[in-house]
Amino acid sequence: MMYKGESNMEKELRVIVIEDDDVACNCFANCAQELETVNVLECTNDSVKGLKLVEEYLPDVVILDLELNDGKGSGIEFLDGLKELDINYKPFVLITTNNPSAIIHDFIRKAGADFIMSKQKKDYSEKEALEFLVTVKDSIVRKSSSKDRESFIKDTEENREKRLKNKIIRELDYVGINPKFLGYNYLADAILLVINGEKENMLNILGEKYHKTNSSVERAMQTAINKAWRTSDIDELLEHYTARISSEKGVPTLMEFIYYYVKKVQE
Repeated sequence: MMYKGESNMEKELRVIVIEDDDVACNCFANCAQELETVNVLECTNDSVKGLKLVEEYLPDVVILDLELNDGKGSGIEFLDGLKELDINYKPFVLITTNNPSAIIHDFIRKAGADFIMSKQKKDYSEKEALEFLVTVKDSIVRKSSSKDRESFIKDTEENREKRLKNKIIRELDYVGINPKFLGYNYLADAILLVINGEKENMLNILGEKYHKTNSSVERAMQTAINKAWRTSDIDELLEHYTARISSEKGVPTLMEFIYYYVKKVQE
């Protein structure tokens, strides 16, 4: 899951959540919106993907569910993998767990956990975990604010944009939308904009970039989709576009198409 995206790293703690409970993930994201000083970048239930997200974002903090019973891997596997990452900065690791064992707690501290929160506490909540991070924010930020790291983050963000754009272009090609289509670049940019949280401003941004009216940009994108569904091989379309199509015309609407690829290229 991707949430509100990148922002000013001097004002906010940049957080990755590794948690197998979707409700908890949404609570972290919603509470972060209320606190404003915390930015939940993504949530995953997979410890291996969590390591990739750390490499990609270089977050200040990882909130790590120790068990991941309904996910993939475990918190311990993540901590082991974190030691092996070739990055110049290790994030603050906040463990959340239902395991009360003092032996396990001692083990994970030695493995690299910075703080442990028991989910069995009566007053435990996702908001409490984030509020704790806010109280120690200055110490975490001092640890993470180096010019080398800021430069690395900028480079990482640029590489992420390139990787996503390449995946989007590849997916458009699969369904027969190519650079000859007027709406090709608009669609590629639109999908990336929505990934980065610009859903409401998408048409305005595209209109300004390409010096077109919002309506002409929107029309060109839908026309490109319509043309692909009219001219491409049906088996190719069914193989690469698997979402349900609600339109009576048998063609995805613009936002159905965009949201499908927003999800697909981030999987």
